[in-house]
Amino acid sequence: MNTPDMSVLVLATLLGLAIGSFLNVVIYRLPLGQSLLTPPSTCPSCGTRLRAIDNIPVLSWVMLGGKCHHCRAPISPQYPLVEFVTGVLFLLLTWITPMGPLLAARLILVVILIVLFGIDLHHQILPNSITLPGIVIGFLFSLTGPPGWLNSLLGILLGAGILYGIAAAYYAVRREEGLGMGDVKMLAMIGAFLGWKAVLVTLILSSFSGALVGIGLIAFARGGMRLALPFGTFLSMGALAAMLVGEPLVAWYSGFFVP
Repeated sequence: MNTPDMSVLVLATLLGLAIGSFLNVVIYRLPLGQSLLTPPSTCPSCGTRLRAIDNIPVLSWVMLGGKCHHCRAPISPQYPLVEFVTGVLFLLLTWITPMGPLLAARLILVVILIVLFGIDLHHQILPNSITLPGIVIGFLFSLTGPPGWLNSLLGILLGAGILYGIAAAYYAVRREEGLGMGDVKMLAMIGAFLGWKAVLVTLILSSFSGALVGIGLIAFARGGMRLALPFGTFLSMGALAAMLVGEPLVAWYSGFFVP
């Protein structure tokens, strides 16, 4: 296992917290077509510009009791949660991944997955402005390190092909969309970063977790059989799991078929 200096881990965590704060801006503004840079951060309820002390990741939300300092309107716990998760993932990946292009690629993928998770959860969309450049970025990183350009290319084709085939078959039978093209592009992007094996792991884990959540919502009368779930959120979680423990999972599963 990679063992970086404590100072490197601390810097990675602080960087993750700071980036997580910006990701909240992206998740909120990008679907609305607003600038990500201007105006400065404001309270969603009263529009008051946030002070510097209000923008300290996680800590500001705790100090303010989860409320705006001006109007005292509640501030969604999503904000500190995104910051905290980003910081923890930056710490974890820096701890287990050698410094270099592979670590950079994984950190970029984590940032993309968190944004897509949040946007799809709230708006049920997966913006092309994120997924399509993500495919290119993931493939370019594969030219200098894992998973290698061939595995990346196969991951793109397999990721897009599987979900497109499922979507086309569903439409042919039901004459309605069951999966959006955003999901197709997102899984292709995951394949570009992680390779074709990770595509299979991601698809299995996301489908299984999505089915469990769907069954749970139906059982507790929160939706019907036609309930639409934001599949991109489950793809994000599946991809994260595939990145962190995908290889051990594949080895464990393969062990059942190798004497």
